[in-house]
Amino acid sequence: MALAKLGDVVLDCPDPSALAGFYAEVLGGTVEQQEDWVDLKLPGGQTLAFQAAPGYVPPKWPAPDASQQFHLDLTVDDLDAAEKGVLALGAKPLDTEDRSRSFRVYADPAGHPFCLCAS
Repeated sequence: MALAKLGDVVLDCPDPSALAGFYAEVLGGTVEQQEDWVDLKLPGGQTLAFQAAPGYVPPKWPAPDASQQFHLDLTVDDLDAAEKGVLALGAKPLDTEDRSRSFRVYADPAGHPFCLCAS
């Protein structure tokens, strides 16, 4: 028997509203603003949350001397179309050169790594 259920996944960032807006454009859902916290209620019931973190420093990727801490895998039907979309929204490519792979790595506007993965 499990001791707990997974609740929200929370990302520290300098601007919770801006980062929630980025992921709302990528994943859909409804943004719910609070004081220093923003929830993105996703289709399917999950919540991705964003917390203001003064002094935030983005993870490094790849960096053998520093952990990326975590990343999001986002499944897409068309890697090229999804790539075009996330770049237009402010994502930065981190590892996208090998077009033969089924995934590509980007950083969101706050620097968190995420992958677009072919479905």
